[in-house]
Amino acid sequence: MPVKPWLSVAAVNGALAVAAGAFAAHGLKGALSPDLLETFKTGAQYHLSHALAMGLAALLPGVWAEQAARLFLFGILFFCGSLYLLALSGVHGWGAVTPIGGVAFIAGWLCLAMAGLKRQD
Repeated sequence: MPVKPWLSVAAVNGALAVAAGAFAAHGLKGALSPDLLETFKTGAQYHLSHALAMGLAALLPGVWAEQAARLFLFGILFFCGSLYLLALSGVHGWGAVTPIGGVAFIAGWLCLAMAGLKRQD
């Protein structure tokens, strides 16, 4: 059976996303303004959904699937990471980084689509 390192990376990110969601629900409630708490929760939601997408990419063969996994990880770091930092620090400048991660997510989904279209013999 081939080693699937991207599946492990996806699983770790899934665990981190659940932890982030729990932290938002239990540790940050009342500590952040409702707007900043919602920002953190948005980061956790996108983190989890793209960890799952990365896991799907890890199960597909080919370079398009691997590129999708890379882009999902990049998106998690930049999109979700910037939202987490914005919420925890209150520094709105982090919001300027968020679209970079969003573009990576979109590109990842397009690469995943290509992976599904490519014939694997």
